[in-house]
Amino acid sequence: MAWPRRRWLWFVYVPLAIVLLLIVVLLVVIATFNWNRLKPVIDEHVSQAIGRPFVIQGELSVTWARERHAGGLAAWVPWPMLEARDVTMANPDWAKQPRFAELDAVRFQLAPLPLLWRHIEIPTLYLVHPRIDLERDAQGRTTWDLKLATSTQPSTWTLDLHAIGFDRGHIALDDALDRMQLQVAVEPLQRAIAYDQIVAEQSSDAREQAGKTVGADARKMLASEANDNRYTLRGTRAVYQFAWQAEGSYQGAPIHGQGKTGGVLALQQNDQPFPVQADVHAGDNHIALVGTLTDPLHLAALDIRLWFSGTSMAKLYPLTGITLPDTPPYATEGHLTAQLKTGDSHYAYDHFRGRVGGSDLAGDLAFATGGPRPKLTGDVTSQLLQFTDLAPLIGGGSNAQKQQRGDVTTQPVDKVLPVEPFRTDRWRAMDADITLHAARITRDAQLPIDAVSTRVVMDNGVLQLDPLAFDLAGGKVNGKLRLDGSKSPMQGTIRLGARHLKLKQLFPGFEAMRTSLGEINGDAALDAYGNSVSALLGSSSGEVKLLMNDGAISKTLLETAGLNVGNIIIGKLFGDKTVKINCAASDLTASHGLFQTRLFVFDTEDAVINVDGTVNFANEQLDLDVRPHSKGVRVLSLRSPLYVKGTLKNPDVGVQPGPLILRGGSAVALAVVAPVAALLPLVVASKGDPDNTCATVLQQMRVPPKTQPAPAIATPRPATRH
Repeated sequence: MAWPRRRWLWFVYVPLAIVLLLIVVLLVVIATFNWNRLKPVIDEHVSQAIGRPFVIQGELSVTWARERHAGGLAAWVPWPMLEARDVTMANPDWAKQPRFAELDAVRFQLAPLPLLWRHIEIPTLYLVHPRIDLERDAQGRTTWDLKLATSTQPSTWTLDLHAIGFDRGHIALDDALDRMQLQVAVEPLQRAIAYDQIVAEQSSDAREQAGKTVGADARKMLASEANDNRYTLRGTRAVYQFAWQAEGSYQGAPIHGQGKTGGVLALQQNDQPFPVQADVHAGDNHIALVGTLTDPLHLAALDIRLWFSGTSMAKLYPLTGITLPDTPPYATEGHLTAQLKTGDSHYAYDHFRGRVGGSDLAGDLAFATGGPRPKLTGDVTSQLLQFTDLAPLIGGGSNAQKQQRGDVTTQPVDKVLPVEPFRTDRWRAMDADITLHAARITRDAQLPIDAVSTRVVMDNGVLQLDPLAFDLAGGKVNGKLRLDGSKSPMQGTIRLGARHLKLKQLFPGFEAMRTSLGEINGDAALDAYGNSVSALLGSSSGEVKLLMNDGAISKTLLETAGLNVGNIIIGKLFGDKTVKINCAASDLTASHGLFQTRLFVFDTEDAVINVDGTVNFANEQLDLDVRPHSKGVRVLSLRSPLYVKGTLKNPDVGVQPGPLILRGGSAVALAVVAPVAALLPLVVASKGDPDNTCATVLQQMRVPPKTQPAPAIATPRPATRH
């Protein structure tokens, strides 16, 4: 019985001993193995996989240690720690620099048990002192676009990389396409800094910068939003461990910036946010951000507070690719989230607040790169929109202001209409669909526009504002604007209708208007072509009609409104006194920029004033005759006809030679103006008030119009200047 038992023990223990011996031998071999022998094999396989040379120039070593943070059996099995020193990756042949990346070492720990199931699990990949060279040439080729080897058969191995850790490093960027050169240095902080501290510091610094750029009101407004729950970043226990500095240039303008980051970037764990912070000046643009990133592979959990400020929003186009209008100095603050996918990325700038010049803005914007062109959508509101802040939209403003916002077209000193061209090439770079609502617009304290609303749509270079609606002086201005920037020259159309604009509200500071019951009604329909406001008006064709009843006018009022020509004419006719107007009616036709008066008459208590002639917006030349006709025994300051020559910028108003207009001339004047029927609907628009003086005046003018030859440029007449 003993022998069978010993035989049984022999068959059990001997194989077990052999297995243990083999394990020991294997461990000894692994522990003493010269891993450098594998470098050529690794170099070759990696080089083939990435499509460019990869070399481990230093030592390749493996150490073993138990991972105490692992659970179960994995905590008892030794984990290998692999380290490759002096690692390089080459650049493509066309690059300026020979190497894409250099690292003092690459180090990572490998989970052994998952290898049995062909699963490579790396908790953290450490990059020791990385130096990265990023280049893009004028043809758009990039050094970071790796041509990974493809296989017809799917791999049976899977890779699970949890996080990336790094220490001090350096990144160089040379982008010939966007003319950008940048050097970024990363260094460890002497001590870790709490996330909440950096958020508070960056918020304060960005708001101070907004105050310097736009004014103290911008800083106060942005700071007042700080306690709103919508603007509170999600808290985290993560800390900042590294600081970075950046220096370089972008399209000739200097760039400098700084910021801080965390030490380990978790790639998959949503409960391990990576803190980021940046404060960058690019030319006179300032961009700052602070927040966390918890899913860097998709940026789906990006929680960032973002600030923009600068001299003009249009200058953000090279940095962001988003077409924005020319503006006065601006500053905004909002919450940015993003989801990045190849060819279909989405950005959301939520709950932003800001100042543009003296105007406030707020709203939500979204930017998507999918589709035939990127598209910007959203809603923007304003409680107070300054009229002067809209001037850059049409190329207005002084040459100094234009230079500050980066416009290179100088406004000629003898021109009134803006000559700065619209940037229609940018219109074709993206689409847009944005609604704008402004509660109040002010030209100055005495000429308010109560509200404005419009929908701005840009589609393949065609810009439309439809509808375009103003609440002005108790009335309404409705219309639409279309500019087709896809054509050269740009094609434009505008349709406007003004109804029931109350004179006492339109000119609240003018004493003579305060008791007036009069209104202004009008229509405009113009078609044009050209790439600037000057070119559009200089080519416009269509008609403009305007009717005003029961109003008043004076030299001082026209000076305040900035109407230089009218100011001079009224001064010569009536002096400085205020003149009551029973009715003012104008009907202008336009052909290729030449505006001809079909009817232009002022009916006052003392006289009827007829204006006849042309205004040529192509060259801004004036050619008008002003003929006063005294009523009864009333005496005008000047009863001789006037001529208006010169330009819009420098009008020349003088007295025409010849005899004085005799009493009764008004009847003659009424007989030669034509036709008035087109203006009668504007009287109806005044609610059919039987006391509307324009109704009576226009009925008196309803005589058959005389045939007029095509308008011609009048030859200069000798004149006596007063």
